[in-house]
Amino acid sequence: MQLRFGTGRRARALVALLASLLLAVAGLVAGTAASASAAPNSVVMLAYPAWAPNTWYAIGARVTYNGVDYECIQAHTSLTGWEPPNVPALWKQVSGGNPSPSPTPPSGAPGKPGNPSVTGTTNSSISLSWSASSGTVTGYRVYEGTSVKATVSGTSATVSGLGTCTTHTYTVKAYNSNGESAASGSVTGTTTGCTSGGGKLPGAPYLYMGWGNPPSPASVMSATGVKSFTMAFILSSGGCTPAWDGNRPLTGGADATAIQQIKAAGGSVQISFGGWQGNKLGPNCSSPQAFADAVQQVINAVGPAVVDFDIENTDEFENYTVQDRILNGLKTVKANNPNVKVVVTFGTGRTGPNTHGIRLINQAKALNVPIDNFTIMPFDFGSSNIYTDTVNAAEGLKNALKSAYGWNDATAYAHMGISGMNGVSDQQEMTTTQTWTQIRDWAKSHGLTRLAYWAVNRDRGCPGGGVVSNCSGIAQNDWDFTRITAGF
Repeated sequence: MQLRFGTGRRARALVALLASLLLAVAGLVAGTAASASAAPNSVVMLAYPAWAPNTWYAIGARVTYNGVDYECIQAHTSLTGWEPPNVPALWKQVSGGNPSPSPTPPSGAPGKPGNPSVTGTTNSSISLSWSASSGTVTGYRVYEGTSVKATVSGTSATVSGLGTCTTHTYTVKAYNSNGESAASGSVTGTTTGCTSGGGKLPGAPYLYMGWGNPPSPASVMSATGVKSFTMAFILSSGGCTPAWDGNRPLTGGADATAIQQIKAAGGSVQISFGGWQGNKLGPNCSSPQAFADAVQQVINAVGPAVVDFDIENTDEFENYTVQDRILNGLKTVKANNPNVKVVVTFGTGRTGPNTHGIRLINQAKALNVPIDNFTIMPFDFGSSNIYTDTVNAAEGLKNALKSAYGWNDATAYAHMGISGMNGVSDQQEMTTTQTWTQIRDWAKSHGLTRLAYWAVNRDRGCPGGGVVSNCSGIAQNDWDFTRITAGF
């Protein structure tokens, strides 16, 4: 049986606690070693150690990369390709230390061009213009970071081949036979084709037909006004073949019957793939295309409004090969089903996504995956105040999205969701109906576009009942949390 909490969640909490302690010790040792290093006589030392891959960095750690100093803003273990200028969600440039000054242009090189401006955008291109440099000019090079993206003879350029709704920052240098000028100031542009996060989705609590005395969804809809459910969970029934919970058929079973009830009552469904436990499609499908084909089988059978990919645990969330397989597969899913919204759901720390979550966000951006909503699960994360920690975690998600995509606050919020756990969590965290109402109202007021919780099966009172499948462990009326969620 696919349990969604209890021993599995408690095991995750224990592992997370031990990992945190080990990482903290590693950070202290690394910090001590760095501070104890001394510069030999006659050797010029950088203010901070050089950035290196496969190294643990705590929040606040500083490094030097290509002569520029950076400060860590999300604790993580570095990987090749995660150099500080490439992952602004992990590092911020700081003015302290001794960054190398910009190189002095060679004698006879042109003067610095005027700062560029964005003159036009399409789904795949950004056009720029700038004022001419002084001196003899052969042409101009448009840079993104250290990469040349266009070389032109005039004072305008179009950078093509870009992803839809992607953000890019450019500088311009003039050149002649003597060399390059100093770089212009930078300009940032975003290609068109952006959505507002796919539009606001109706509140859709998880409904699981595998245990917990699942209620009739039509009865719950009538009692609460809720219009949508997130149906859980699609797993592998062997290899890359999807099935409800890995063993119930896509059509003709209890899940299909529940979905028919929901649609007959004027509602819609979100279909959730993966989760914390079970044999999942991500590790079993051999390629992004195979994964996309498995998802397509479910879409064809169910006709969902939303597909939700609950990416958790070591087999998907912490396995970057599988992360990438899922993300690349989602590009095909979205291309073939443009009217179906794509959601990724993952765990969080109390101040925002952890290293694996940051990596998921940055990789989604790097691969140009059209994700409509990034949903965090703020529970089983060591909270003593669910409302405060949920808000802080959501703000951390917002900042990670802004850093990765270059969005403003409103656009980041419009791509965000919260999925909580009603009543008592595995870590004995408490979410009351009053707290859930606060969280809902915060999400609404900040423009978030998805709200869910685990699970309708537990939306019944049993004060002192603990963490069980068919009630919340607290005093409440039947369907209180669903009623609150329906007001999202």
